[in-house]
Amino acid sequence: MLIDSHCHLDRLKAAPDQASLQIIMDNAKAQGVDYLLCVNVRQQGFEQMRDKVAQFDNIFLSSGVHPLDVKEGLDVDQIRRFATDPKVIAIGETGLDYFYADETKILQQQCFEQQIALAVEVNKPLIVHTRDAREDTIAMLKNGQADKVAGVLHCFTETWEMAKAAMDLGFYISVSGIVTFKNAGELRSVIRKVPKDRLLVETDSPYLAPVPHRGQENQPAYVRDVAEFVAELRGEKYQDLADYTSENFFNLFKDAGKLIGR
Repeated sequence: MLIDSHCHLDRLKAAPDQASLQIIMDNAKAQGVDYLLCVNVRQQGFEQMRDKVAQFDNIFLSSGVHPLDVKEGLDVDQIRRFATDPKVIAIGETGLDYFYADETKILQQQCFEQQIALAVEVNKPLIVHTRDAREDTIAMLKNGQADKVAGVLHCFTETWEMAKAAMDLGFYISVSGIVTFKNAGELRSVIRKVPKDRLLVETDSPYLAPVPHRGQENQPAYVRDVAEFVAELRGEKYQDLADYTSENFFNLFKDAGKLIGR
């Protein structure tokens, strides 16, 4: 079993309709990808995303708003309603991004705080995006008692110190195709250290296609390339890494396990 723990199927240019999405899913299945988590990023995008993937029983969902999409703020009640959908297993993608939008720092913090509180309220893990906001991200997770529900720092590109601080709060670290890039030496040193019981793999498709697919639109099938690279990086067998990252996924996202009878 292999799981793409973070993708955006509604944003794939290669899948504008159900027939083409079926091809994307068949490609993933051919690479051993059994389950996927399709992640919401826009307040008004959830229903479109949900409807697009509704025919697939092996796709889980999240409900939340990305820090670069907060715009005027949040309608928390709407996110809460979306979170009652049986397929929604997490709150997010939320977090802080000071690299691309430092000017909205205060608004990002307000929206992150609201989504942390909502996750605790509905007892679902958080999917966290963080860039150039290490101290504030960890501080807000601590202050919001996010350790009650835990979550994942997705598409991780930060330091070992941040990874350790997040794991101390019960969080997992998810690695994307960035780890295969030539300039990812520091990230590779971090991923080597992450304990087996805290590691996830993802594509973040349609973004960040791993080597050897650089320059192409990313898709869930390519999580196999990420997993194989990480296994070699850590001196592990691919199948072992696939197995334990899948187990980690269900340990974190317990509602996912309930949906499939685990």
